[in-house]
Order: sequence, then C-alpha cells, then structure tokens
Amino acid sequence: MASTIPAPADRLPRPYDPEAASRLAERFAERDAAARAWAASPAGAALLASLGGNSPYLADLAIREAPALMRLAERGPEDAFAMALDPLGRADPGAPREAVAALLRQAKRQAALIAAVADLGGQWPLERVTGALSELAEATIDFGCAHLLLAAAERGELRITRGARGDPRAIGKGSGLIVLGMGKLGGRELNYSSDVDLMVLYDPAAAAYHSDRAGACYVRLARDLVRLLEERTADGYVFRTDLRLRPDPAATPLAVSVNAAIVYYESMGQNWERAAMIKARPVAGDRALGDQFLREIRPFVWRRHLDFAAVADIHSIKRQIHAHKGHKGAGATVALAGHDVKLGRGGIREIEFTAQVLQLIWGGRDPGLRDPTTLGALAALAGSGKLDRRAAADLADAYVFLRNLEHRLQMVADRQTHRLPEDAAGLDRIAGFMGFPHTEAFTAAFMDHLARVERHYGTLFETAPALSGEEGGPAGGVAGNLVFTGVDDDPETLATLRRMGFADPASVAAMVRGWHHGRPRATRSARARELLTELMPMLLAAFARQSHPDQALVRFDAVLMRLPAGVQVLSLLHRNPAMLDRVAGILGAAPQLADHLARNVAALDGLLAGAAAPAGADPAAALPALIKEARHLDEALEAARRIATARKFEIDAAALEGTLDTDTAGELRSDLADSAIAALLPRIAADFAERYGRVPGGALAVLAMGKLGGREMLPGSDLDLVVLYDHDPEATESSGGRRSLAPSEYFIRLAPQIVSAITAPGAEGRLWEVDMRLRPSGNKGPVAIRLSSFEQYHRENAWTWERMALTRARPIAGPPALKRRIVEVLRASILKPGAAESALADAAAMRVRMLKELPAEGPWDVKAMPGGLIEVEFIAQALQLRHGPAHPEVLATTTRTALARLGKAGVLPAEEVAALVTADRLWRTVIGLVRLTQGRTREANLPAPATEAMLRAVAPLLDPAPVDLPGLRAQMQAIAGTVRMIFERRVGRLGPVAGVAE
Repeated sequence: MASTIPAPADRLPRPYDPEAASRLAERFAERDAAARAWAASPAGAALLASLGGNSPYLADLAIREAPALMRLAERGPEDAFAMALDPLGRADPGAPREAVAALLRQAKRQAALIAAVADLGGQWPLERVTGALSELAEATIDFGCAHLLLAAAERGELRITRGARGDPRAIGKGSGLIVLGMGKLGGRELNYSSDVDLMVLYDPAAAAYHSDRAGACYVRLARDLVRLLEERTADGYVFRTDLRLRPDPAATPLAVSVNAAIVYYESMGQNWERAAMIKARPVAGDRALGDQFLREIRPFVWRRHLDFAAVADIHSIKRQIHAHKGHKGAGATVALAGHDVKLGRGGIREIEFTAQVLQLIWGGRDPGLRDPTTLGALAALAGSGKLDRRAAADLADAYVFLRNLEHRLQMVADRQTHRLPEDAAGLDRIAGFMGFPHTEAFTAAFMDHLARVERHYGTLFETAPALSGEEGGPAGGVAGNLVFTGVDDDPETLATLRRMGFADPASVAAMVRGWHHGRPRATRSARARELLTELMPMLLAAFARQSHPDQALVRFDAVLMRLPAGVQVLSLLHRNPAMLDRVAGILGAAPQLADHLARNVAALDGLLAGAAAPAGADPAAALPALIKEARHLDEALEAARRIATARKFEIDAAALEGTLDTDTAGELRSDLADSAIAALLPRIAADFAERYGRVPGGALAVLAMGKLGGREMLPGSDLDLVVLYDHDPEATESSGGRRSLAPSEYFIRLAPQIVSAITAPGAEGRLWEVDMRLRPSGNKGPVAIRLSSFEQYHRENAWTWERMALTRARPIAGPPALKRRIVEVLRASILKPGAAESALADAAAMRVRMLKELPAEGPWDVKAMPGGLIEVEFIAQALQLRHGPAHPEVLATTTRTALARLGKAGVLPAEEVAALVTADRLWRTVIGLVRLTQGRTREANLPAPATEAMLRAVAPLLDPAPVDLPGLRAQMQAIAGTVRMIFERRVGRLGPVAGVAE
C-alpha cells in the first residue's frame, strides 16, 4: 500500500513512552491483513509509535477510527479530511436526535485524528490545521442547527424551508437564526481541543409564528445546540461551547434579538468587544442575516476617525485585557514549568492583542487591515507600514511556535490546557512531542520566542499606564495582573485578588465584569468605563485594605447601582485617591452609612466634593435661601431633605473617621435641625394661611427638647418636639383664607402640618423622625398646646421628670417675641419655688424604676446601663432643679455645660465635674459609633472595622488610650462605677447593681 506518511527521519515526534507505543502497534496488528501490513511498514510503524508514545488520546482514536487512518495513509490528509466531513453533507438533518448526535461525534473523531496526524507529520502548516478544525466545527454546528430548526418547525414554532435533502444551509436560510462564530472559530484558528465561542442571535419577525414568543423558541434552540454538541456519550462529544461572548451575558438569555444586540453595541459596547468582533462571522443559521448584522455594527468596531479619545479607548483595552509592563518587575525571569503559553508573559494573547489593537486603530481607515486571522493581520499591518516588519516576523514566528506547542499540550489527553507541565518528566515529554532532541533545546527556543514577543509588546504599549500597580504605585503595591474583560475568570486575576485579601475572588471578578458590561447605569457610557478601567487598581486596593473587603465592595456595588450617572463621581475618585480611601473606609466600617449611601447616592456628591470637613462651616447656610426661593411647599421640602440628608451623612462620616468629636458632631446635627425647622416653619404657616387665613395676634413656635434641645444629637436621633402657640385673647376665628377656623382648631390643625413636613418621606428620604410624647398631654392630647396651658400645667401639675426634661428645652422656630416668652415660662417652671426639695428623691426613685423596667440591652447599651448616660444626665438635671432657685446661673440645656456651671457654683467638686463630663462624652461617643457601625447589638465583640473606629474615637477621651476592646470595656466599667458613686452621693441611693463597683 502506498503511503504519504513521512518517515521517522522526517518530522514525526519521537515516542516518549515506548511501552505505550508498542501496545498501540500490537492492538493495530490485531486488525485485518491490510492494517497489519501497513502497521509493519516503516511509515506506519513510525506513525503508530509517535501517536502511542506521546498521546493516549490519539492512540485511542487510531484504534477506534482505523479506517480513517488508513484512508489518510493511502490518499493523503486533504481527501481523508473531506471524506470525514462528507456524511454531514449527505445525511438527513431531520433524522432522530440520537442518530444526528452519533453522526456529529463520528465526524469529530475522524477529522480530529486526521488533523492531528497531518499536523504531527508536517503535512499541514499551522494555518491549515486550525482551518481544518474550524471547518469541522462549522460543519457540525451547521448540521446541528439544521436539525434543531426542523424540530422547531415540527413543533409549530418556526416557518422553515426544508430545502434540498442534506443541505443545512438551505434550511437555515430565512430561519431568523444567526449563529456567529467568535474567537478562534470566527478567525478560523481553532485550537486542537478548543471550545467554540458562539453568539446566538435571532430576528423575531423572520420565521416565528408568534413574534412575542420568539425569544423562548430561539433560547430553547440555543440550549439544545449546546446540549447536542457538549453532551458526552459512548461516542464522545463534539465540542465544548461557550455562549458568554453575547452582549451582557450575565443579564441576557442564551439567544439575543438582533435589535437588542445592536442597541447594546451602539450604547454600551466595550473595547474588548470591539476586538472580539474583528473575528466574528456567521457559521450557521441564516448567514445572510448574520452578515447584515455585522454590517450594521461595523461603525462600532471600525471607527473612521482616530482622535485622542479613540487612542485612550485602545489603550484601555490593553489595561483591561492584560497588564504587562511592571508586572512582577520589568525583566523578571519567566519560569518554564507551569508557564501559560496563552495568557502568560510573551504568550499567544500578547501576539493576538498586538494585532487586534493596531487593527482597531487603523482598520477604520484601511479595510485591508481587517483580516480576522492573526497571521494575516500581522502581514497586512507590516505591508501597510503600521507595524515594523522585523517585529511582525518575530511575532508571526512566535505565534506559529506557540500555537503548535499549544496543540501538543492539548493532544496528549484532549484537555483544553495552555500550561506547560510542572515536572521535569512532563517537560521532557512535551519537548519530544515538539520534535526537540532534549528539554534544553526546547527551553532555549521557547524562551527566545517569549523574549521577542515581550519586547515588541512592551514597545507597542510603552506609553500606556499599567493596570497592576507597581510597588509603591497608585494601586498600593498590588502585584499581578487584573483582567476583568470577556467572560472568563482570568487565573492571574483571581490569584491577585486572593493575595489582596478578597475571600471570594470569583464573585469579585464577576461583580467588576458586571460594571464593565454597563449593568449599573453609571457605567454605561464609554467615558465612565474608561474611568472605571483607570480607577480599578486603586479602587480594589482601597477596598482590600478594609477588614472585610468583599462586604465593603458589595456595598460599593449597591452605591454604583443607584448612581444616575458615573462620570463625575468616577472622575472625582480617580483624581483623589484619598477620597477613594475615605469612601472605602466608610463602606467597610459602617453598614448603616453604607445602606444610607446606597439609598441616597446624592450624599456621595457632598462627600466627594470635600464638604465633610464641617467643623468651621455653617451646617445649613443654603437652607433658608433654597426654601425661600422654592416655588411651592413641596419644592421647599425636597430642598430641605436634599440638604439635610447630605449633611447628616457628611457629619456621620466625619464622626466615624474621627475628624469630628462627639460634641462638635452633636452641635452640627442639632444646628442642622434648627435651621431646617426654622426655615420651613414660615413656608408651612404661609401655605396653611392660604386656606385658612390667620388668627389675629396668633403665633406658633417649636420647642426642642431631649438631645436636640441639649444640642447633643447622635446619629439617627429623632426630634423631641413640643408645638406651642398663642393668640389675641379677643380673637374668635381666623380671617383672610378660603375658610375660617376657631383659634384653637386653627393651631391644632397647623401643628400636624409641621410634623408631617418633617417626617414625610421624599426622594431623599425623610428629614427626621419626631417624638412628641414630652408635651403635657403625652400622646393623648392635641399636638399643639397654647402657651398659657403649658405654663399652667408645669406650674400646677408637672411631675419632677417633666421638669427635669425642661432643663434641656429651648425654642428653635417661631417669632422672636413668642420665643422670648417661652424662655421665661421654661425658666419659671424649672425654678419653681417649693419643688426643689423633692427633686433629688424623685429622680433617684425614677432611676430605680427604670433599672427594673428598662434594663440595658446588651453590653454596648451605655445609655441605659448602670452608671451610663442616663445617670449622668439625671445628675445634671436633678441638681439644676435642686439648686437652681438659689443659683439660677447653673441652668443650661447642654449636659456638659450644666455640669461645669454646677461645679463653678460649688454644687459639685471639680473632680466629680471632670469625671462626669468625661463619662458624658465617652457614652455619647460609644453610642454614636455603635449606631453607625452596628445598630443595635447584644454581642460583646465588634467586627474589626467597628473596633478600629471605636478605639480611634475614644482614644482622645481616655488616658491611657485603650488598645483593644477588652481594655476599653475595663475602662468603661471603671467610669460607670464612678458615675454610680457620684449619683448615689449627690442624688440618692439606688441599691447594689451587678457588675458596677460600689
């Protein structure tokens, strides 16, 4: 029998495993006489030895498909390959599914064997090998689609022209189905064991009987195609498939409508998708419709004008796909063992990317540069002068070498691998399989190609900033590549994320890919995605520095999802790394603030603009003007909510970071509420007057009590308010409106309007919650109280605790004259003659009752705990009631001020004043930090970010500053004990309380 197989002295690889080679020869000799004769010939023996001694997979194929191997020996690879695919051109696509699946797998086995032998024997160059594998894939996909389209027609879902028997292309014509080959398949450069990248599109109006249900039909077809190709049976499998190169794969079905795809590419298409589309071509279904789609998106891929922005776009592809310069230090040695010949330094990806980037830069002007193959593109670029000829030659030589090496790696066991073996024996096998006499010769050739690729690649992108931060660079010393393009998890990216401290690198990578895909509205513009690419190293480094980086990044994702636009925010973060660190710190440490930021992204604007350095600023300077110029009340309320929401966030963030102490933060929060209510009250009253007129001599004021009255507001504090009014005693009804009301009814109706304005939710949330239980009637009576009734109640009927509450009351809104009268009433009620003697005993009795009925909720409830904030405040309030008549100068609405005045008057010794003021500040600091970082908690331990924030905040208050939570808890216990002793010494005995020193 004549043979076209080359002799061993030619190019067949030497057998690495002689015993395996002998076993294959023995098994082949068990076949018919012709097979035995061929196996005994020098050419046949050499081939079987090479296959059996290097590749268990090819050895099995040689036995199973011996007739195909014999045809190859007799007629050559071209005829043998054509005969392997011939059944796909003659078989009936309408055959049963099992028969179609078996036929496809038979074609795959025979064609794969023929291509491998022609490759190993040097009969086919690389371009023919990859082209043949691509032809095989296209033929099997086309036949499979024809079968599935006929099945859909039989189900009554599609109108299909059956066409000539055995003609898949005729069946696909007019079917509305587009199957694009992407990647290596699209470029006719398929790997030996590659999967096939497909994009399935459809035109719902083309063939579907019901266009509204077309999507489900084509999605089912895509799913069935994947199953038909991938399913492993006794006959093997056809191809692994990957449909993730479709538009936004995480959010779209397996099949995407043509219109949706066009809209995506025109509005949100990314740079790497432009590069991917260079190789796209129809491989099945309605090819004419596929070509029409590619023509439609041609402007997206090929840009006619090359301006600065376009150059920046091209450079951003480099930064996204493969950061190289500076990675692990320029000139670092590449380790041979385990090197990835595709993604590693100097590998296939760098060659492909060099060609694609230059094509994208110049291909819009010169259609001759749009060759989808890598070798063709390199030749065209060199011929047009867009790439140095020496560089093009070096890159082409390296590409052929590395692709051949890639094929040998995959031929061993039909594995989709690109990594060299880790062990010496494995490297020796591959060196021999490549035709080298020993590993050293292979290593020298391999390293030479890698060095040339690396040099040319680095020269091309020498002006592009690296994605991975160099040591000490903007990314904070992060090493390793960060690749978030495409659909695959890049191994180096996952390894880098893991080294940075992320617990779930795959989830982080998927999240970031979603940002690049434009899932958040904020990243749907090209400029936003460019900024995101530039920002990514710094951003990830900033979040990696948090104690729980994954959680912090998820919170940032929530913020990003709510942003209406991203360019401004991303630009500010990009230009201001310190602000990025600040945002990451807030999101990492304070879930409450993170949730607020996610719900109210407008708060981010003020924070990024640097407005959160509020110590010397008017907390709401713009509020009165904004509210006054508003066209109507609703607009005024929205302005107030917008300013207040942003301002509260800024103050809380600064308190969390330790740039604001608790006293200043409390004053700023209180001043903000004062300003908002004072500015809104006239607008609300005027709006009410349009309907009901005005009461002669009438006026209304808002009285602040509690934390707002004391200007000690904490994060999340509600407003303790009382609404007071007065009017001319002779007035009988309002006048000047559409309807008149009696004075009492007028103000009783007006007061809820004020409360509603403060508490009603809007686009920016609500201003504050309001608590009105401190009015004389509690929750039972009218919201508004006439001043004379208020005065009478506190003169005749008020309890001691109500008079204690008055020590922190102050009017914050209303006409000046009415506010002055309220101050006089408050002062007279606090200094009521004859009530001072019982103040201390009543306060002690009330505290005993609270300890029994309202105990502390966990170890961080420093307000209610023995020796906590309530007892500090009770000391200040009860002593003001007791000693105020003799020393009215001790009255003050702020606790620490009242304590200082009590000390100055000789009521409290200086050491007790100092201890109580320290306790007051410490307890408010702790409460504020717990609210910001945890909310309510019964756990003694706090997460690391909360612990760090807590220790940072309390450090200025304690000497020595605590270094850990146990140390802080011990100091807190000692301070609580001191407060308790002062309380019992100055107010009254409470009895023993567990855990507090006597």
